[in-house]
Amino acid sequence: MVLHTDYAPVFKALGDATRLKIIEMLSCGELCACDILECFEITQPTLSYHMKILTECGLVISRKEGSWMYYSNNTQLIELIKNYWSNMTTEQENCICKYHKSDKQCN
Repeated sequence: MVLHTDYAPVFKALGDATRLKIIEMLSCGELCACDILECFEITQPTLSYHMKILTECGLVISRKEGSWMYYSNNTQLIELIKNYWSNMTTEQENCICKYHKSDKQCN
């Protein structure tokens, strides 16, 4: 069973406009850090900070080739997140709202 806490780091990582744009850029395929950096008005250490957050939560996969870092979206995790979000925002048989609706009513 998937817990909300399992995906909290992912959604926290997505709570930044720069990181959202990076994810969108990587949807076209793997990119070198230098190519990502060209699209922003940030320093290389700032990009490294954003990439660290995205890789630590599992959204992005990194690989080193020589002195260059390459990044790509983790499509397997992204599919799991899509399914999680869809299930969480659609009424289900075992939905949390069914348990809490009957417990308390607003007055």
